[in-house]
Amino acid sequence: MTFWDDLTGQADAIDSLKAAASADPANSSMTHSWLITGPPGSGRSNLAYAFAGALLARGHDDEATALQVAARSHPDLAVLSTERIIITIDEVRSLVAASQFSPSVGRYRVVVIEDADRMTERTSNLLLKALEEPPPRTVWILCAPSEADLIPTIRSRVRSVRLRVPSVHDVAALLERRGVEPATALVAAREAQSHIGMAQRLATNPEARARRRTTLETALGIRSVSDAVIAASTMLAVAGDDAKAITEERDAEERASALRSLGVEPGGTVPPALRSQLRALDDDQKRRATRSLRDGIDRIMVDLLSLYRDVLLLHLGVGDDLVNESIRPQLEQAVTASTPATTLAVMDAVSVARRRIESNVAPALALEAMLVAVSRHAVR
Repeated sequence: MTFWDDLTGQADAIDSLKAAASADPANSSMTHSWLITGPPGSGRSNLAYAFAGALLARGHDDEATALQVAARSHPDLAVLSTERIIITIDEVRSLVAASQFSPSVGRYRVVVIEDADRMTERTSNLLLKALEEPPPRTVWILCAPSEADLIPTIRSRVRSVRLRVPSVHDVAALLERRGVEPATALVAAREAQSHIGMAQRLATNPEARARRRTTLETALGIRSVSDAVIAASTMLAVAGDDAKAITEERDAEERASALRSLGVEPGGTVPPALRSQLRALDDDQKRRATRSLRDGIDRIMVDLLSLYRDVLLLHLGVGDDLVNESIRPQLEQAVTASTPATTLAVMDAVSVARRRIESNVAPALALEAMLVAVSRHAVR
């Protein structure tokens, strides 16, 4: 077992970070501030934690270190990942303070910030001071979709490692190594469009696959404005069910863990002095649920774009690389009921809806407007 075993499709990036993590005293490729960028699902955080594990290992305890990093429990690893829309300045201030300590058991103290693009400018400037003068054995690893998502002064102080979208076959091979049956792995990788996390979920969760299929079939069934309004309600419910499935189990585990740490027995009464801590946890979970719902709606938009992309390819006579191969008969029916121009217009409507939701337009309104546009181009 190595730290790099659970990665795929990023050979150049892995080679660069392996060289940097080398224990060779003459190693000139090591620096103390890194930025890993890549599209969603490319494996940014997975690569960051593999690099962290390689930096923290001492050569004889790789497996134990890997387990500690996976559990985020290594004494020399500090992690900031947020389920909120933004990373708060207090979270970064606490992390900067922790970065000043010397490593206790490893060669380095490693600090990982996932979704570093969610920092405001004020928060970024606080982090900038830590990056300008890091302690000699502290390593910062930031993750973001692109370099442009961070302020220029931070970009100038980090070494960037850029990831690409892995191929469908690379992702399918990774799922197979995780125990997924080959045919299921290939379909999941294709329908997830090489998004590693989503492919894993589609491959192992029948309910997630069913919800995705419901989305596509609902869109294909739109023929009128009334169909569009009903479809918007259906898709919002699908996104809500998906978000609930993702967060519900995690919320219960977090609450049980918090009660244990506070010394409260299962089913016991929480003392008044401790209730504020549980209220803070409840607030965090509500924020996470809101973000999870928006993420679920965005996944619906991505799936719809893949649907109409397939229809457009079939219009153009290029049907060998369909994302939704499993519903090819329905796609071919959609081709007979549309034209390339109307299909492109529908794809534009989906893209507009995504931008509107990013701008805090109510998701229900954005979905309705998008699907009404779909109904206008449907053949009745």
